[in-house]
Amino acid sequence: MFSLLKSRHWLWPVLCAVLLPAEAWAAADLPALTVTTDDSGAESYGISIQILAVMTLLTLLPSLVIMLTAFTRIVIVFAILRQAIGLQQTPSNQILVGIALFLTIFVMAPVIEDVKAVALEPYLAETMTPQDALVSASGPFKDFMLEQTREDDLDLFMRLSEHQPLDDVADVDFFVLVPAFMTSELKTAFQIGFMLFIPFLIIDMVVASVLMSMGMMMLSPLIISLPFKIMLFVLVDGWVMIMGTLANSFGLSL
Repeated sequence: MFSLLKSRHWLWPVLCAVLLPAEAWAAADLPALTVTTDDSGAESYGISIQILAVMTLLTLLPSLVIMLTAFTRIVIVFAILRQAIGLQQTPSNQILVGIALFLTIFVMAPVIEDVKAVALEPYLAETMTPQDALVSASGPFKDFMLEQTREDDLDLFMRLSEHQPLDDVADVDFFVLVPAFMTSELKTAFQIGFMLFIPFLIIDMVVASVLMSMGMMMLSPLIISLPFKIMLFVLVDGWVMIMGTLANSFGLSL
């Protein structure tokens, strides 16, 4: 390899590429940059640009799942539940996120079906442009978020964005609705988490009082209360109750 670098034979391919005439580079047309305009003035982009846009959206998919779906409420409730029981690493973060993700898909199934009917199928049938399909796909998500957003949170962000009062709340701007929806989801998740904390907190208080009355103040109450909290959670079929409560909080009847 040293002799190759010394003889500089490796420079010839680079020099040939640099010294090619400009016409040779111009002949290599890039179909990814094609933009066509029809008789009505609407613009359509080359398929390579569409693929690039889809790949860009895929990089934003985790953020979109957090901001536009039921995922935030579900995963926060699961995290508070684990903290209330006193288990620091069980179930692991991967398990909680996996359960939250599939429960989110279950809750969002009607919305996904609507998006498929009004946007995906017409776009695949080439009866709708990508821009119109994107606008149509945002409609079901917007309806879902409006149902879960509190009026006070929506009014707050409308005032912050200096929006004029609307005759119909469905006309609210999408970028105003998203932070209002996130704020409502955080509030709802913490309300459910507070209700989950109460029974486990009572067990901790009872165990701590018993240990103190027995003079065993050097023994950590968590060591004694943890088995009782796990037993209580199993006896009441806690996972079914939690998932059913979360699904009902989004308006699903189980």
